[in-house]
Amino acid sequence: MNQRRSRRPAPRPPEGTPAPAELARMARSGLADAARVARWADTELGPGRGSATADGKATLSAATAERAARELGLTPDQVRADWDTARLAGLVEVHGDSARPGWRLRAWDRDDSAVLRGWVALFDAWSLARPEPEDHEPAAVAEVVSAMPQVLSFLQLSAGPVPVEQLLDLLEQRVTELRTARCEIPYGPQPEPQAEPAPTDAPLAPLLEWALRALASVGALTYGDGQATLTPLGSWAVWVKLEQICVAAQSPAGNIEQAAEDMLRGCAQLRPNAARAEYRAWLAARTVGSAVTELLTAARGEDALLRGLAFEALRVVGAPAEPDVRAVLDEPTLRPYALLWLAEHDGADPEDAHEVLTREEATWLWVDTAAAVADHGEAPLLVRHLESAVQPTVPMLLDEVRAVGHPRTVQVLVALAAAHPDPALAKAVRRAAFQVHTGGS
Repeated sequence: MNQRRSRRPAPRPPEGTPAPAELARMARSGLADAARVARWADTELGPGRGSATADGKATLSAATAERAARELGLTPDQVRADWDTARLAGLVEVHGDSARPGWRLRAWDRDDSAVLRGWVALFDAWSLARPEPEDHEPAAVAEVVSAMPQVLSFLQLSAGPVPVEQLLDLLEQRVTELRTARCEIPYGPQPEPQAEPAPTDAPLAPLLEWALRALASVGALTYGDGQATLTPLGSWAVWVKLEQICVAAQSPAGNIEQAAEDMLRGCAQLRPNAARAEYRAWLAARTVGSAVTELLTAARGEDALLRGLAFEALRVVGAPAEPDVRAVLDEPTLRPYALLWLAEHDGADPEDAHEVLTREEATWLWVDTAAAVADHGEAPLLVRHLESAVQPTVPMLLDEVRAVGHPRTVQVLVALAAAHPDPALAKAVRRAAFQVHTGGS
């Protein structure tokens, strides 16, 4: 008897939310300047167009910014601002000490989902869009960043303009809750805590203004005349976060005829045993060679969740996939997954297979997995993902994450900072995200 796993229907966005195509049009319009600078860099910079910077920090040098300004009819400051936006939206990806065009730039004109995911990445990184106020304690800034999701939720539920005074009252209430219900979560060996003055008297009005202006600069809301209003894109993004929408699993019976990427998306929410059964049925309908090629192609894509699922499907293939898996060991994106696959294929216990990875490879895999959780999972999963890091302390983890050069590093750190209940830890993670974003140390 065939049994199907029952699933709740995907929730619908609030009434009045524009269709995805219209939302994508809005996102393209808002990010048009960033896309223009990214395309200019793709065409004009780097030997073989493989690099978009020449200053060793994945930021535009003064000479490059001035050249771009001349050719695009902008000021150097506008070029730098558009470049930073392009990086946060994934139109430009940072790899170690260089930057190059991101996959979203390639898909920008034809893939609405890529555009919307790029805009959501920018939305998630709103706190990096404008410099933090210099005359406020970092702890107070971190508390405001932690409290803003509730403010945004209130704006989304209000579905219209809200006076800033009302938002300030809500922000003050939420910050008070954070201070009184703070949960300290030790991670690794902890030194004796040192007294740090709590920013109980820090004025929040300037920080709320900073947050609203930063959110306005990424297109999430409009701010002026003493009130704030979510844009359609901002309202949709807040709803997405509230509902924690994941890719809807397709009916198992409908996956066999799909291409590898669509099949993997269809299996994303199946239980492991059901997913393996689906992989077997999909593989049985194809030659081994073509199936393995399709799975590795899907693994090379931008979605880290599909990368992990592709190698789960390759485990079902078994020995016939070994030559192809071994052939991708030179590809940095796939190497950690391939090493784990080969170790398990050679008889290693899955729990011990990670020992074949170098520290750098394990860190890269940690960031890639975190990217999958950030894109498709829930906030508590991302917080618990900290426990799987090989580094014994958060500072060591942050140092090595910054050094490994994963293209999603900034987005992962921003998501982790937003999800973590410990303001002090969240502050450290946000600072690391800012340093990666700016190329600083």
